[in-house]
Amino acid sequence: MVRVTVLGSGDAFGSGGRFHSAHLVEAPGATFLLDCGPSVLQALKRFGKDPGRLDFVLISHLHGDHFGGVPFLFMQYRYEQARSRPLTVVGPPGVREGVGRLFEALYHRIAKTDSPFPIVYDVPQGPLELQGVRIEAVVVPHVEDLTCFAYRVTVAGKTIVFSGDSAWTDEFLELARGADLFLCECSTFQTRMAIHIAYPDIATRAQGLGCKRLVLTHLGQEVLDHADQVSLECAQDGMTIEL
Repeated sequence: MVRVTVLGSGDAFGSGGRFHSAHLVEAPGATFLLDCGPSVLQALKRFGKDPGRLDFVLISHLHGDHFGGVPFLFMQYRYEQARSRPLTVVGPPGVREGVGRLFEALYHRIAKTDSPFPIVYDVPQGPLELQGVRIEAVVVPHVEDLTCFAYRVTVAGKTIVFSGDSAWTDEFLELARGADLFLCECSTFQTRMAIHIAYPDIATRAQGLGCKRLVLTHLGQEVLDHADQVSLECAQDGMTIEL
């Protein structure tokens, strides 16, 4: 069985009191995160998940609500839960430098000391395989100054697509086809933005996606305020999806 736990389904503003973007995937042979927002440790511990089981982290892009939790994992493994095995951080170009700068800003002295466990950074140049997980990173439209990834991951015969933050792109029609789960961002309800998906953009295309299950995440206040008009399934912090 592959189990996905929504650790954080909120936007950058924590709308509705939701945690920042993070989704835990537990599968035979691998445990990993899709995004790692700054509230990741609180969420892991609140929902009874062991941070020490993480093998790797996939970062969609270098906005704080999507990667700001990585330094807190480093601190967890230094002081609360000794770790010796490597932690791999996969992300877009600049992920090593971005995480390093953030760690130094948060914990200046500690960030300058040697890590007691190996930290491996990887920027996918094509399909990547980690611990039996096939990872495909696809560039999606979000902000001009960053490379932003969506991910299609296949593990134990199940396929999960994660949009990251993105405006609508027809690339999702291909990515989602045949997937067992599509975790798709939905930040607004009526407001159209060039960097995010509004609910009508995904609702009108949902039937043509060809995925087995569509769950909306990264939910903004507009979406929450119009919950009575939202017919597609929405993520909730702590919800578990079994594939």
